[in-house]
Amino acid sequence: MGGLMSYSGLTTKIRAMEGRFLNDRQYREITELPDVPSAVTYLKQKPSYQDIFADRDESTLHRGEIEQMLRLSIYRDFTKLYRFSNEEQRRFLKLYFRRYEVFIIKKCLNTIFDHREVSLNLSRFYEFFNRHSQLDIALLSSSSSVEEFVNNLKGSEYYAPLKGLLGADSPTLFDYEMALDLYYFRLIWKNKDKIMKKKDLEEITEAYGQKFDLLNLQWIYRCKAYYHMEDTDIYALLVPIHYKLKAPQIKALVESESTQAFEALLADTYYAKHYEEFNTETLEAMYAHILKHVLSTESRKHPYSVATLYSYLYHKEHEVNRLVIALECVRYNVAPDEAMKYIFKT
Repeated sequence: MGGLMSYSGLTTKIRAMEGRFLNDRQYREITELPDVPSAVTYLKQKPSYQDIFADRDESTLHRGEIEQMLRLSIYRDFTKLYRFSNEEQRRFLKLYFRRYEVFIIKKCLNTIFDHREVSLNLSRFYEFFNRHSQLDIALLSSSSSVEEFVNNLKGSEYYAPLKGLLGADSPTLFDYEMALDLYYFRLIWKNKDKIMKKKDLEEITEAYGQKFDLLNLQWIYRCKAYYHMEDTDIYALLVPIHYKLKAPQIKALVESESTQAFEALLADTYYAKHYEEFNTETLEAMYAHILKHVLSTESRKHPYSVATLYSYLYHKEHEVNRLVIALECVRYNVAPDEAMKYIFKT
């Protein structure tokens, strides 16, 4: 009864917002358009993106602006849900919000490592981050070096995970992004027990537990198949959390002598036994498929719970990622059939 009372209004709001998600037919229609301005015109007619693009001339928008505006639609939806949530639900949203901070920090680092001569313009996001974050993104986006950027993070929780890399031997963008990801994943796993209880805790543990397992499987396979990394280096990249994959299985996968041996061990995991066509060739596609399945299932089974909230946020980000791919396919004149394959893989 408690879940029904605390989530009934929020669940009704989320179901209405879910009704605005694009379907496969609409993605197909986008891929059949002649150019990107036409695709933006198409999105202007959709409720989720009307206000984002309403006052903009699609013929003058460049690639980066369009992606930022699509991203802004995620932040606006988050704000709507935050306003509609009670204090208990906001505790989860505040934890989830770190995902957006990590995204912005990565954007800034990408700009610095690319040695771009112009500052990253994140002004569209100022209102959102000023309301929800302690980060000064105007200051961060104006940083001209990695050292300056990390020092500008002083006073935030992200300074400690990154400062150690400043003294390392030629750390790469990958090193900084991995440090941020591992910090965020540990934070989620450590704090979920403190902010949730009973059914909410069970659902979040299931969703994030499988997410971390699947990420570890992807990283182990990539490291072995494409980068031929040493076992000790692979261990350093893994999320130190075990859910359906237990520590002995992780050890065996990391230390497998060949990709063939890895495939044989993979076939014996929980995921290969529960999902058809789960193998090394489908790892990335199955990652998205399994997470969508877990969240959608939990949301249907327990509509008056945090699963519905997390499911919406995940699917909204997934939609924006698919739109970015669809627009890139239009930009480069990829045939619709081929474009849909890329979209479905996301």
